Amino acid sequence: MSLVIDYSNGVFEAVPSGETVGTITGNATLDLTSGNLFNHTPTANTTFVFSNPPTTGSAYDMTLKVVGANVTSGYDLANASYDSVSFSVTSQAAVPTGLAFKSDGTKMFVVDGTTDTVYEYSLSTAWDVSSASYGSVSFSVSSQETNPHSLAFGDSGTKMYVGGTTNNDSVYQYSLSTAWDLSSASYASKSLDVSSQSNGPYGLAFKSDGTKLFVLGNANDTVYQYSLSTAWDLSTASYDSVSFSVTTQDNIPHDISFNLDGTKFFVVGTQNDSVYQYSLSTAWDISSASYDSVSFSVTTQEGLPLGLAFKSDGTKMYVVGSFQDTVYQYSTGSTSLATIAWPSSVKWAGGTAPSAPANGEKDVYNFFTLDGGTTYYGFQAGDAMA
Repeated sequence: MSLVIDYSNGVFEAVPSGETVGTITGNATLDLTSGNLFNHTPTANTTFVFSNPPTTGSAYDMTLKVVGANVTSGYDLANASYDSVSFSVTSQAAVPTGLAFKSDGTKMFVVDGTTDTVYEYSLSTAWDVSSASYGSVSFSVSSQETNPHSLAFGDSGTKMYVGGTTNNDSVYQYSLSTAWDLSSASYASKSLDVSSQSNGPYGLAFKSDGTKLFVLGNANDTVYQYSLSTAWDLSTASYDSVSFSVTTQDNIPHDISFNLDGTKFFVVGTQNDSVYQYSLSTAWDISSASYDSVSFSVTTQEGLPLGLAFKSDGTKMYVVGSFQDTVYQYSTGSTSLATIAWPSSVKWAGGTAPSAPANGEKDVYNFFTLDGGTTYYGFQAGDAMA
């Protein structure tokens, strides 16, 4: 038999009689009951799935048009670059030790180890620190900690956490009655003593759902993992007896940050004035961590980097330190062609599965099955399968 179908000139605006444009859901799942003409422009690397195949023994054919697209990936430390963008906090902070951002990038927070205070800044352009301004809003943590080093926010900005070395090497929890507004902050009378693990909680990071806490100990150059039985509630935290040493990369580590899905974390240290990248084979499990042999030096901007933060999508990185009392902005996003992959049930003409079309170009793929989806035969439009 021979089959050639070619819709390469259209977007299925004029649908042939008896055929229907189908629905694609999730990560490119083609619902075969919804139609037999499909359009897709990837917004990320894509693995196609053929769902709801026809009844076993039935014949079925379909056509898929894919338009190639570039996608941006974040947390690309290997290709990081300085944006030549910065913001001085020296008028407020003499020793800025920790850094955090509102989730939409319109506010920035800096904790100072000398004044024992968290300062709030507004960014008129989200994630652009050159647009920052101080609105005279701050919050003192001196009643709990007179040597604060680390800063984190959680629960959509209604909780704040500060770690320090003066009082029992503890992490303290604060409540904000108005999210991301320091003027509404108050001490929640909750804390976590981490001195049994480390006498220097210099960095803090939470799992995205608030059920895990990670503390970077400066004295032992180690990341420690804790579980919270109630999300974001330090009073329910317990040590997991799980840790990971970063001393081979930097023996004076100061802050830690995770990517959104917990498969990578980053540490900034002052031994080499660099940021280091690690991967976790099991998300949010520090025992599965390994060093990626990827680092980025910030020494040209800051000789004593103490605080680290990323834009929510990982395409920007921010470092603050006490030599310059300045927040520096870096690009950590990279653009590449989105990849496409196919179900293992597809047998391709020529034996090789096609790769994604170039950015802005389109390819049309035709498929048919004679056995209800156990096996599909696929080829690009214009090719013939005999």
